[in-house]
Amino acid sequence: MKDAFGGIVNIMFVAVFLLAISGILALIVNYNKAFQMKNIAISAIEEYEGSRGCFSTTSNGETPCRQKIESEAKRIGYQPTIMNCDEDNGYSLSDNYFCWKKERTESGNHYVYRVITQVDIDFPLVNRLTGLSIFQVHGDTRPLAK
Repeated sequence: MKDAFGGIVNIMFVAVFLLAISGILALIVNYNKAFQMKNIAISAIEEYEGSRGCFSTTSNGETPCRQKIESEAKRIGYQPTIMNCDEDNGYSLSDNYFCWKKERTESGNHYVYRVITQVDIDFPLVNRLTGLSIFQVHGDTRPLAK
């Protein structure tokens, strides 16, 4: 009986180890998607020079910038369940893909767009922690003319 109990403990250690490794790998994959989405959003904003159509849909339908962002997000499989934008600091949500904020540069002649994407963590106990900044990826565009 003593040997059987020891076998159960070993199986539990192996199960916990495999669960921890799978969770870490899932976090790495989702972090990579958020990092790619940040780069996609920044490149689209830079390509279309910060046009208003990059951030939300217009009444005329989809803009080329939005279509590019949405198609690339679908290509990489990025769709966060919860997107927390810091509205107190001026960030706005862009169709649940990323948060953005327009800031004037120190020279005052250009603008920089700050982009934040969310790492998708869809576990019941961890969902409450997704608002933490360690689960967000930040990036800035190059300075764009007014």
